[in-house]
Amino acid sequence: MNKKQKGFSLIELLIVVAIILIIAAIAIPNLLRAKIAANQSAAVGTLRTISSAEETFSSTYSDGFTLTQAQLGGAAGAAGTCAAAHLIDEVLGNDPATKSGYVFTFANNGIPALTTGIPAACGGSGDTGFSVTAAPISLSTGTAAYCIDETGVVRVDSAATVGEIMNPCSTSGKPPLQ
Repeated sequence: MNKKQKGFSLIELLIVVAIILIIAAIAIPNLLRAKIAANQSAAVGTLRTISSAEETFSSTYSDGFTLTQAQLGGAAGAAGTCAAAHLIDEVLGNDPATKSGYVFTFANNGIPALTTGIPAACGGSGDTGFSVTAAPISLSTGTAAYCIDETGVVRVDSAATVGEIMNPCSTSGKPPLQ
């Protein structure tokens, strides 16, 4: 009687496992780089959103730029006011805000935009400028830091450190994003 064993030998199984490990070793670093690139793109997009919201606030309320990033946000479902304009989402309405592996830190320039004619709904004058920095939470979430100010120019520090703050942005000496 000839009994043939059915199935795979140990050598065959070890070869298959080795091939899977080699493929994983190639794919995982590429996946991490793709995630970092996505986080960095999201950070730049968020900075542009904040800058657009600042411009909208300034033209809507005729009061300069906001004093805090929270002034651009507000609770969902409420009407927009000078104190809570609802121009950005609740996540970004915090200062600092954390989104997509980046921390967004807001700073105003401390120069009042108005000395007279301040809208009654605003209570006080906004400022003539602002600066927002996007810094990676860790080097596994991003490798570059970004900032934007009232000029609308996004600046980049490609050798960023975790938690880097580039306020004020215009005097940071960092090059514009190309």
